[in-house]
Amino acid sequence: MIARTAAPRSLLPALTSARILAVPAVMALILSGPNHGSAYTAAAIVFAVAASTDFVDGYLARRWAVTTRLGSFLDTTADKLLVSGALIALVDVDRASPWIAAIIVGRELLILGLRGVVAADGTVFPPSIWGKLKTNVQFIAIFLAIVHYGQELGPLRLDEWAMVAAAAITVMSAVEYLARFSSALSERRD
Repeated sequence: MIARTAAPRSLLPALTSARILAVPAVMALILSGPNHGSAYTAAAIVFAVAASTDFVDGYLARRWAVTTRLGSFLDTTADKLLVSGALIALVDVDRASPWIAAIIVGRELLILGLRGVVAADGTVFPPSIWGKLKTNVQFIAIFLAIVHYGQELGPLRLDEWAMVAAAAITVMSAVEYLARFSSALSERRD
């Protein structure tokens, strides 16, 4: 029984930490890609493994019933770091639009700030279906941008279509969170 309760307490933070530690590795591999083609393949693998830890971490936390506010905060922060770091590197190697990266990173900062305001009131900031969908679509779009398939589908490549979808869902997610927690942003008069 002791081993079973100790495992979740050490495994879940390890998965989140692995995702955070993967950020500089993914960025370095993407940035070295133009000079070393195999670096993109390595970046895609490291990114995919890091992104999959988000699913595993969430699944195990719910299954073992060990969800905490701190764990939820660190988990979402790790996702934001992974997405933002990869996007910044992809913009540098011209595999992502600076505008789409600005929309996605800007939303992440906005919602991180909103989480802080809401948490200051003691309110729980649970993820929504839009937030979960946003994260998954962003992960897919970034993976496709790293791999960068050559085939065009109409005016854009597959990864570019995925980035447009990620940006649209990112905006919808931000609007949903702002509407849900708009009362936390209004001034209070005592």
